[in-house]
Amino acid sequence: MRWQKILHIGCNAARDAWLQVDNAVMPQRCAFCGTHLGAGKLTICAGCAADLPWLEHPCVRCAAPLPGLPVAGTCCGACQSNPPPASFTVAPLLYEFPVDAGLKALKFRRQLFYAPAFAQLLLGALGQLCHEVDALLPVPLHWRRLAYRGYNQANELCKPIARRTGLPIISGVARRRATAAQSGLSASARNRNLRGAFVVRKRIVARHVLLVDDVITTGATTRHLALALLEQGVAKVSVAAVARAA
Repeated sequence: MRWQKILHIGCNAARDAWLQVDNAVMPQRCAFCGTHLGAGKLTICAGCAADLPWLEHPCVRCAAPLPGLPVAGTCCGACQSNPPPASFTVAPLLYEFPVDAGLKALKFRRQLFYAPAFAQLLLGALGQLCHEVDALLPVPLHWRRLAYRGYNQANELCKPIARRTGLPIISGVARRRATAAQSGLSASARNRNLRGAFVVRKRIVARHVLLVDDVITTGATTRHLALALLEQGVAKVSVAAVARAA
């Protein structure tokens, strides 16, 4: 049995050495399946991209899924009766597997390799909007949550977008209250939870700001953040999130 144990250890060492060489030569892999992608800017293979839960018919104001192909510029009933402060919302994916699992891994388990992959999908969905906005603003975390987590997942999504577009990332906007976690709260409770949560601490010179977040559930977070920006003189706010909950 001793020789089998030695052989097993030797095989593991050889495998680890090969993986190190393999990753050094071809480090770029698909964020979802691990397939080698070779040199380039792609971070998701074609097969995984085709299998993702794409949001096909979104409301232009809040990205809520609509039952059928809408007339260009059509809003959902909720946005018609109570227009959100954001002029436009982009969310290319539904918050379903494997997107939900990937976003949770990015957000809670420090698997930051998902950030450029999701940012790549966001860039593809933003299209002309990238040429209309002046600056990016990742939805801020309260300083205690940021200290505990060590990073803001929205900021990690912003970084690749800023590099590709040349748009600046705004600072000076903070979450001044350590609000309770939004998950599990009703829509009305989410609104109460976020009332007065954001503060703009310095003048923003950009006229059209794009808020960036990982997922939109009820839209309460981006609604309150957009209101805070508009109250401080920003002319227009749009929203970009990786996914929209149905």
